Amino acid sequence: MALLPWSEIDTVLLDMDGTLLDLHYDNQFWMQHLPQRYAELHGVSRAMAELELQPLFERNAGTLNWYCLDFWSRELRLPIRELKQELAELIALRPDAGPFLTAIRDAGKRVVLITNAHRDSLSLKLERVELAPYFERLISSHDYGFPKESPQFWDALHADIGFEPSRSLFIDDTLAILRSARRFGVAHLLAVLQPDSKAAIRDTQEFDAVDDYRTLLDGL
Repeated sequence: MALLPWSEIDTVLLDMDGTLLDLHYDNQFWMQHLPQRYAELHGVSRAMAELELQPLFERNAGTLNWYCLDFWSRELRLPIRELKQELAELIALRPDAGPFLTAIRDAGKRVVLITNAHRDSLSLKLERVELAPYFERLISSHDYGFPKESPQFWDALHADIGFEPSRSLFIDDTLAILRSARRFGVAHLLAVLQPDSKAAIRDTQEFDAVDDYRTLLDGL
């Protein structure tokens, strides 16, 4: 991966889950903990819980509902906020993220968090990891009513914060979101090679990927 042209970047847009925070927490919650607690609380087998959950997950993937704790609480008849608290000790900042955030903030870059996480998920994670001081704004896609996969999200973000896409860097672990940002005109895009520290590295296809954020600081 070539060095970032930092002189051509004014704004740094950063995803949260899988980008700054280890995605292990979210993967464990949605793929292991939630099916188990669903089975226990609804009195069904774990296998039946997974059979009932899978089509719901597939139908809502990539939509705002996918990220909405209120939606899943209603749909599954479960206290999702409380269940997420049960695994909160797994919430962790990537070890390379802190030095990167400090460096770009100190370099005078405009740094904005843009996440699909529901505000309640964001609050839970901010209780565990001190992210807020690094950012000018902490924006949830729920504020706009559109997920980051949608072009309407980028229109709303642009109207809200007035960033220049051609002079912005965006880092995210979801390829569909990076493609949406590219269509909007964001010039500098990076994927994340290993969003979940306990899982395999990912094929990021047409996007350059970062494995250690500290390697991005050359030339800053």
